[in-house]
Amino acid sequence: MTILSPNTTNKVANNITELIGNTDLLRINSLSNLTGCEILLKCEQQNPGGSIKDRAALQLVKDAIESGYLKPGMTIVEGTAGNTGIGLALVAKALGFNMLAVMPKGQALYDAQLFLVDACPFADPKHFYHTAKQLGEQRGDYWWADQFENTSNCKAHYLNTGPEIWQQTQGHIDALVSVVGTGGTIAGNSRYLSEQNPQLQTWLVDPHGSGIYHYLKTGQYQANGSSFTEGIGIMRSVENFRQAKINKAISLPDQDLVTISRELSQLDGILLGSSSALNVAGALYAAAKMGPGKTIVTFCCDLAERSYDKLYNPEFLKEKKITVDHETLASMFERYQAEPANVVITVR
Repeated sequence: MTILSPNTTNKVANNITELIGNTDLLRINSLSNLTGCEILLKCEQQNPGGSIKDRAALQLVKDAIESGYLKPGMTIVEGTAGNTGIGLALVAKALGFNMLAVMPKGQALYDAQLFLVDACPFADPKHFYHTAKQLGEQRGDYWWADQFENTSNCKAHYLNTGPEIWQQTQGHIDALVSVVGTGGTIAGNSRYLSEQNPQLQTWLVDPHGSGIYHYLKTGQYQANGSSFTEGIGIMRSVENFRQAKINKAISLPDQDLVTISRELSQLDGILLGSSSALNVAGALYAAAKMGPGKTIVTFCCDLAERSYDKLYNPEFLKEKKITVDHETLASMFERYQAEPANVVITVR
C-alpha cells in the first residue's frame, strides 16, 4: 500500500486539538487496480476523536472564541447524536470549556454532560436540535455550536482538509466523492479543490431513502425508502450544504456498502464504517463512469467500530435481507458501468 502523508514533524503537541487534521491519504489497491484509476482514501479516523467531525468541532470553537461569542467559563451546547458531539466534547475539555450534548435517549457520549430527550421527528419542537437551540439562546452562559447552519463547519475543510488533499495528490485530482450530513465536508472541500482545478468533478453519494438525491433531482426533499446508514442524508436545506459545488449525484443501496466493506476488509485490510463504505462505493461508481486514468479521492469518515451494531451485525443484516457475499468487486464495477446514464444526476 502507498501512504502519502502531508507532513512529518517531531513537534510535541501542546493539547489534543493540535492532533486534529494532517491525516494520511491511502491508495485503495484493490479498487485502483480494478478500475485503472487512482482511488485514494483520506483517513479521517486518525483524528483523536476518531472522525472527520473533529475538524469542524475545532473550527466552530476557534471561530466562536475569536468572535467573542464563546468566553472562558461558558458551556458549549449542541444537539447531536454522533461524531460532532464527540469532537466538541474533546475540543471543549482540551480548551477549558464545559460541554452539554442534547441527545436522543439511548445514546451515549464520553465525558460530556448529557441532556437526553425523547426521540422524535425534526418538526417536533422537542427534537434534540430545537432543544439545543433553545438552551443556547435562553442562557447567557451557553454557546450553541449549530453545526448545520454555522459555516465555520465548511470553513474547517476549506482551510485545512482541501489544501491537505491538494498537497498530497500534488495537484492531480479529478474527482471528489462524499456523502452529506451537515454538508460541511463536501462544501469546504469542493469549494477549495474546484478553485484549484475548475475541471474537478464533485460527486455526492446518497443512501437509498435519503432526501438529498431526490432534492437535487426535483428540488424537493422527500424520503422514498429506508437506509441503515446514520448521520448522513439530511432532509432539509441548511447553510453548509448550500455552499457545496456539486457536479454529479448518485443514490446507492445498503447492499453495496456491505459488499464494499467486506471486500476491502479481505483484499486491503481496510475497515470501513457505514458512511465510509458508501463513500468508497461512490468512488467506485465515479471510476466506472469517468473511465481509467483518473484520480478520485474520498473519505474514511470515522472508526469502523461505530458501525458494528448494524453494518457488521449478521442478525441485523439478515433482518434487512442483505447478503454479505452478494457479489465481487469486479461484478459490482461491471454493474456500475452498465447502469443507464440517467441514474447519475448532473447538477447545474
